[in-house]
Amino acid sequence: MALKLQGLMTRIRGWNDGSRNVAREGWDHLSRVPRGKQIFSYLIGRYAPYTGTIGAVVEELREGHSEVSLQDNPKIRNHLQSIHAVALANLAELTGNIALSYSMPPDARFIVSKMEIEYLKKARGKVTGICDCPIPTSNERKTWLVPVDIFNEAGEIVCTAVLHSLVGPKK
Repeated sequence: MALKLQGLMTRIRGWNDGSRNVAREGWDHLSRVPRGKQIFSYLIGRYAPYTGTIGAVVEELREGHSEVSLQDNPKIRNHLQSIHAVALANLAELTGNIALSYSMPPDARFIVSKMEIEYLKKARGKVTGICDCPIPTSNERKTWLVPVDIFNEAGEIVCTAVLHSLVGPKK
């Protein structure tokens, strides 16, 4: 199975020529099959390896919206036995990036140029990042503000973030 996924990753990188929205196509296909959300999330983590280190799962994705969950585990905890600030920042970035990526025209790409983040409460247990972002309609070079809130299982906000994402044309 690992070799099949590796081959798929090679093909996906080749699709990034400006004619396709690979995030949208991948999610629209995989989210309908058994374990497809986990496979999609794994592939995102392989495409952006640092993102994959926290083991988050994309639960919901549509134009302008994403929900990404993260299970608490010892690998991502700090000395206070709560989820580490950097793991929460990673979750916020993944949540915002996947919503924006899914929503963009096929000939656009982006990079986060700045991130503002505020930690409001210790995060323990399963947390979920939720993003409702603007929808770029062109590949015009422009910075978009992408807000993300992270909630604990009790529905309390533990962290808020705003990604400053520079959208532009694929080269």
